[in-house]
Amino acid sequence: MIEVQALHKHFSSGRGRHLRVVLAVAGVDFTAANGCITGLLGANGAGKTTTLRIAAALIEPDAGRVLVDGIEVAAQPTQALARMGMLSDARGLYPRLTARENIVYFGRLHGMDDGAAQARAQALAEVLDMKPLLDRRTEGFSQGERMKTALARALVHDPANIVLDEPTNGLDVLATRALRDTLRRLRDEHGKCIVFSTHIMQEVERLCDHVVVVAHGRTVAVGGVAALMAQAQCSDFEEAFVKLAFEPLGAQPSAQSGGRP
Repeated sequence: MIEVQALHKHFSSGRGRHLRVVLAVAGVDFTAANGCITGLLGANGAGKTTTLRIAAALIEPDAGRVLVDGIEVAAQPTQALARMGMLSDARGLYPRLTARENIVYFGRLHGMDDGAAQARAQALAEVLDMKPLLDRRTEGFSQGERMKTALARALVHDPANIVLDEPTNGLDVLATRALRDTLRRLRDEHGKCIVFSTHIMQEVERLCDHVVVVAHGRTVAVGGVAALMAQAQCSDFEEAFVKLAFEPLGAQPSAQSGGRP
């Protein structure tokens, strides 16, 4: 389970009269349950990536906290990150290494011995349908092949929680469908807690059990797709999102829960 509680984060640039302060996150709250795919939905610049960077201990919040299975990320980053696999938009594979070597290397970074990491790489190749890729250098991989390798790398230590920051960027239709199928299997067969950040309505409708709508750096609505459409009094999810995310915040209806617990 991942709990995000009252996160705030600002960034500043310049000096004196030219000082510019940007409030990137101004009150994001949500809980992502085990055995559930939680969609973090918002327009570009809404605060999704900053929230996930805080969850991954890449930056510290100004206020609020993130808990991973009850462990506070800022206070105990090593212990919290051991419970989480992170797939960011910048996938950063080592191009001179094979897919297998990339996966095993990250397993070793997580404290696995070589034999366990090798076995895990082989098992993940079966799960992700990437056996032909294992012993090829990642240099020259397609976006879909890079995604599979990066996902295997994030899963090598078998984390209970998986966080993906806009993972379908640049993927073709078949690669996107393969990713969706993989995430459903991880949810249904392994009970993983999955947080999926996106700005694409169709991805949320087809994949997510629970949705967190983020706008202007804060949570403005939560619930299942059907519950959010009912809350916005819209029969179309895209229209519901626009109404929830872009109306003046003071006019927003209160957040509701829905979808899987």
